[in-house]
Amino acid sequence: MLYVIHAYDFTDEQALERRMAVRPNHFDGAKQLKSTGNFVLGGALLDPHGKMIGSMMVVDFEDETGLNQWLQNDPYVTGKVWEKIDVKPFRKADI
Repeated sequence: MLYVIHAYDFTDEQALERRMAVRPNHFDGAKQLKSTGNFVLGGALLDPHGKMIGSMMVVDFEDETGLNQWLQNDPYVTGKVWEKIDVKPFRKADI
């Protein structure tokens, strides 16, 4: 099952510092997801000035249990980078 994740960063003064501190670990996790076929697409959400304000990912997991196990351990969650996370099942258009 594909899932689309929109995750928005905290907006306090230390938010960007926390993001940058755990970013390498988040990327390592995304690379691991890619190697197992769970990572489809992802990147930073930007404000109109190009500042990172969150993330978008499309991931592929057998079920919500696998998705939630991964998500609960992602460095952007454990490192208090993402404040609001919206996860929805996603169906890719067959075109």
